[in-house]
Amino acid sequence: MTAQFGPHRWSAGGHRDTDRHRAETFAVADLTGARFVDCDLTGVRVIDSWLVGVDISGYVERLTVNGVDVTDYVAAELDRRHPERVQLRQLHNAEDFRAMATTLAGLWSQALTRAERLPEPARHERVADEWSFAETLRHLVFITDSWASRTILDQPEPYHRIGLPQTAYAQTDATRLGIDPDATPTWQEILAARADRQAILAAILADLTDADLGRPCTRLPAPGYPEEDRRVADCLAVVLEEECDHYRFATRDLAVLESR
Repeated sequence: MTAQFGPHRWSAGGHRDTDRHRAETFAVADLTGARFVDCDLTGVRVIDSWLVGVDISGYVERLTVNGVDVTDYVAAELDRRHPERVQLRQLHNAEDFRAMATTLAGLWSQALTRAERLPEPARHERVADEWSFAETLRHLVFITDSWASRTILDQPEPYHRIGLPQTAYAQTDATRLGIDPDATPTWQEILAARADRQAILAAILADLTDADLGRPCTRLPAPGYPEEDRRVADCLAVVLEEECDHYRFATRDLAVLESR
């Protein structure tokens, strides 16, 4: 059974006017220093413009620069730098999922060792206003709660108080889940929550069989997500994909902090 990957979309419930710029034209506009966070830029065309020092991250498909499709080049270079991405695309059976989780656990252990060599304030420091290392760990707590405990284990309210939902998730929804959007947990509290969630995932994978992968999951990961068919394989794939992507982001920013 092959896990299907792509952007796992969800509804930004509680956020108004998210489509107010759809199909809008920005002509002779100075967007120097602009930031686009959690935006859907599907079909955007940038014509006769200056792109100097532009930094793009996210789900990329059919990206064309000056008439050249650079998507495959970018993907190949990311695969070279992060071979775990290749392994992630080759999940066919329960043993593959266990092996992928083992790979990621090793990578995150190395990253954690690097982070703990830094002064504690640096672990909570944002680089270029991206999530700090500590915030990234809190987000992975929320991901495990949503896509493992709630969907696979069918627990109605598994959310940790210090879990960190994605940026566009409505704070009112987070509060209803028992999450404190204003929480400022200590490093030790974050480590404890992260270790607990890693243990939950490990327990799921330890007992996982190939037959389990096709079992339907009836609960939404959290309020605001779309109603759609989800199997155990799909939910596990989201957890592992998030672990993989955020490891890349976290180590990118660790390098910046270490260089200081």
